[in-house]
Amino acid sequence: MLLSREEVSPDKPADRGRTSLSFAAQNGDEGVVKILLAREEVNPDRPDNSGQTPLWHAARGGHEQVMKLLLGREEVSPDKPDNDGQTLLLYAVRNKHEGVVKILLGQEEVNPNKPENDGITPLVYAAFTGQEVVVKILLGKRSTQRARPAPLLYAACKGHLGVVKRLVRREDVNPDKLDNYGTTPLSYAAWKGHMRVVKILLAQEGVDPDKLDGDGRTPLSCAAQNGHRGVVKMLLKREEVSPDKPDNLGQTPLLLAARSGYEEVVKLLLGRKEVNVNKRDNRGQTPLMYTVNRGRKTVVALLQSHEVVL
Repeated sequence: MLLSREEVSPDKPADRGRTSLSFAAQNGDEGVVKILLAREEVNPDRPDNSGQTPLWHAARGGHEQVMKLLLGREEVSPDKPDNDGQTLLLYAVRNKHEGVVKILLGQEEVNPNKPENDGITPLVYAAFTGQEVVVKILLGKRSTQRARPAPLLYAACKGHLGVVKRLVRREDVNPDKLDNYGTTPLSYAAWKGHMRVVKILLAQEGVDPDKLDGDGRTPLSCAAQNGHRGVVKMLLKREEVSPDKPDNLGQTPLLLAARSGYEEVVKLLLGRKEVNVNKRDNRGQTPLMYTVNRGRKTVVALLQSHEVVL
């Protein structure tokens, strides 16, 4: 009825530059979208003040049928970034809209490698959020070489085992790659206590189980500091791992575990003859000094039983 009036403009934007088509797409109103798309005056790819088109708003609501209607128009660009440099594919991956991702990746114009302004790619977001199906689709579309930061770092840190398994099988994935802070996927997994991820990474050729991060800490130090007994036990089985290696502050795995009161980890470390229970850090403090000051009575007793000195 409204469109039958000459004075009505079907493509006139409202506040924030939103058109009627944009609102109909957001709400998934297929019938209204079809009526509006039939009008010559309506631009099906008109962006709002944020640079987001009707296709964007349909995707945000997960309205796949509306998306298909819009993508049927030649004027609609499915790879157009918004004002923040984010593409619709990046948005869909970040928000776990798997159906939307599949529709977009079926479009020839969509570049699955395109990063947003900070350089993060769709693959990195998928790895970070543990979307194994989306990771599989994206890996089938691209190489991992241009992904920044490396997707494996995020997947390992978050403990997404399925994603980690898929990534380490790739020839173009370095399982021991450092991030900007000098930390490897193994150190992240050890820090978080993701035992199954640690096991997978330790099985990869080229992974150094005793590699130092930017703070001079090994994966063993990371696991010990956070009390991850299972990971500590796994790492101590590796010949390459030095159980008494200090970090840049002179803090050994034993000192880090004792200071935090992780009794079971302390027991494991004290069981190794290479561990010097009296080793001082750069401040001249021993593990016993820290535990006494913090009132860790059970750990104090363990340390005292191993001929410690103040």
